[in-house]
Amino acid sequence: AFSPDGRTLASNSGDHTIRLWDAATGRPRHTLESEWRSEWGPWGGIRSVAFSPDGRTLADGSGAGIRLWDVATGTLRHTLSHGWEEPVHSVAFSPDGRTLASGGNRNASVHVWDVATGTLQHALKGHADTVWSVAFSPDGRTLASGSRDRTIRLWDVATGTHRHALQGHTGWIFHEMAFSPDGTTLASGSMDGTVLLWDVATGVPRQALRGHADWVTSVAFSPDGTTLASGSMDGTVLLWDVATGVPRQALRGHADWVTSVAFSPDGTTLASGSMDGTVLLWDVAAGTDSSSAPGTSATDAER
Repeated sequence: AFSPDGRTLASNSGDHTIRLWDAATGRPRHTLESEWRSEWGPWGGIRSVAFSPDGRTLADGSGAGIRLWDVATGTLRHTLSHGWEEPVHSVAFSPDGRTLASGGNRNASVHVWDVATGTLQHALKGHADTVWSVAFSPDGRTLASGSRDRTIRLWDVATGTHRHALQGHTGWIFHEMAFSPDGTTLASGSMDGTVLLWDVATGVPRQALRGHADWVTSVAFSPDGTTLASGSMDGTVLLWDVATGVPRQALRGHADWVTSVAFSPDGTTLASGSMDGTVLLWDVAAGTDSSSAPGTSATDAER
């Protein structure tokens, strides 16, 4: 995840750390350590990170629950607890920063938290299996959740009521979904190898993007909404023309699954995280990968 000002990049890992990087230099600023350890190795580490809209707070989700960090100092502020052990796969701040949504295993539900008080506001139930992904619409009125039950659900944030069940994928919905900047389209990736673009108002799929050779793990819209990035277990990142559904570029440089993608706020840089233990920063306009440009690659240890 990029900070709202684009100066900091946060990466989470199966090594149970979060690293905050200087996006301009690729050098680490802080390493946020988790005291919690899992027997599952990379699968049991920190699974999701999200910046608050003001950039001051970073939320993470892991097998230890949810923690809120001070970005400037790298210190822990709060831990949000359900009162039971709850592996958290995804976290997302609302656009006003007052609310945090999380998806996890417990009762296949989505939890909505009051950030200021740390109290649970809603437990949204409707999925039949683990919730892997949550995302707020740009206006903050709609929350999307993607699940291993192969469905996406759209929720009314104010009331916690269910609006639509989006059905079209034939495999699990993975860790990252994304709303378009204008809020009219939702993108989702799945183990069925496709990216679906959904009409948010109707819950009907508009396009199916096919080009990856394996599970699609993550998606992200460019800030202007014209490009969609998708990461896959095939080790590539594809850049799609949203209007036509045609891939513009295939970015190759990772040696293992691509598990996360994020655009910088100005849209010139794409970050991708991988099971190979690296984060690559891409010049999106030029289509170059950071492995050919020294100093622009963020890795598990400073190089």
